[in-house]
Amino acid sequence: MNPQLAHPPVRRLALGNLELISVGDRGYELDGGAFFNVVPKAMWNAPPIADERNLVWCGLNSLIVRGDGGTVLIETGCGDKLTDKQMRNWGVDPRRDYLERLAAAGVAPDTVDVVINTHLHYDHTGWNTVRRGDGRVVAAFPRARYYTQRTELEHARRRHPRDAVSFLADNYEPLLESGQMEVLDTAVGSAYEIRPGVEVLRLPGHTRGMQAVVVRSGGQTACYISDLLPTRWHLKPTWLMSFDLFPLETVENKQAFLQRAAREDWLVAFTHDPDWPWARVEQNAGRFAWRPETATRESAE
Repeated sequence: MNPQLAHPPVRRLALGNLELISVGDRGYELDGGAFFNVVPKAMWNAPPIADERNLVWCGLNSLIVRGDGGTVLIETGCGDKLTDKQMRNWGVDPRRDYLERLAAAGVAPDTVDVVINTHLHYDHTGWNTVRRGDGRVVAAFPRARYYTQRTELEHARRRHPRDAVSFLADNYEPLLESGQMEVLDTAVGSAYEIRPGVEVLRLPGHTRGMQAVVVRSGGQTACYISDLLPTRWHLKPTWLMSFDLFPLETVENKQAFLQRAAREDWLVAFTHDPDWPWARVEQNAGRFAWRPETATRESAE
């Protein structure tokens, strides 16, 4: 898909007493082989989702949780600090208007109380901070507390050759220096409550410190599952990305998550799906399928 034609809409729905809002940063293109790892193209590209260059258009979906006196923002897209070379090499849509799009959806930066990063890759933390005219990098959400996992931060700081390119220190180090980012020590498979009804659940696989975000209200549950399940196309437990550092753990945690989400009828929010930011998951005869969730849709021009 030509990124110039991609205008991710704002979507809204109710979850108990809460309002969920999906606002996307402008997306990017990923190589289909990297996006689906060892899965043959004849399987993942039927029906076709890749262009003639084998590139798949991917979304950058943030989830806003609003209600009970606060606003929580989950993920912040690619940001405005990538170089021209990075934008070109990674196929990033050049329009950097995420904060304006967020405000147009009714979420001004100074109204956000909590920002949760599921992990610290550049495409999940980019709008954590902004570069001012004087060159200083400051919090994009001045009143917010930011949350990440210590294991994730330690790995990001190691600058391992395998994935050093995925981390941009300006997206998190200024927040650590200012004291706005809180570093959690959540055990694998355990949850930590950020605020009533919102908790992080550590589910490694994509990275060692990756955390999903579980939201509950009025007997309903939603989960922003992040890169454990990046799109509806990745519902098969063994359909992974080549970016997963611990693929066997991804398979195990993904299988367990999908079974629970189907059994308990969770709303599943996808990070990188360009068309559907969330859906319900069903399990039939051992296979998982998705069904759309009705939401109010708004233009995002």
